[in-house]
Amino acid sequence: MPTGELVKRLSTQLSELIRGELELARTELTAKGKRAGAGAGLAGAGGIVALYGVAALIAAAIAGLALVLPLWLSALLIGVVLLIVAGVLALLGRNQLRGATPPVPEQAVDSVQRDVRTVKEAVQR
Repeated sequence: MPTGELVKRLSTQLSELIRGELELARTELTAKGKRAGAGAGLAGAGGIVALYGVAALIAAAIAGLALVLPLWLSALLIGVVLLIVAGVLALLGRNQLRGATPPVPEQAVDSVQRDVRTVKEAVQR
């Protein structure tokens, strides 16, 4: 087969391969995005309901402590404890966010790496 024909076939196949890999990456990211959106919605709804539950528990703690201390002091103590807990949680969350990696289409990246290896091996022969 003439060299020109081989180069033309290689160009066509390479173009088709790149289009296929881009389509795989798009499909994978779309699926991950849908899953993440649904999970975020459910987690948000759960968070709102939990917030109301925590508010009721805080009110109960203040009322219980008010049996021993003045109401204003009970509310102040509970507020300080809650702010300390919030600070610790915020620091832990910040550390988790720093360690997070950006979303990557893993299957597409692996596939492209395999394709590159295959082309390199074919060229070396």
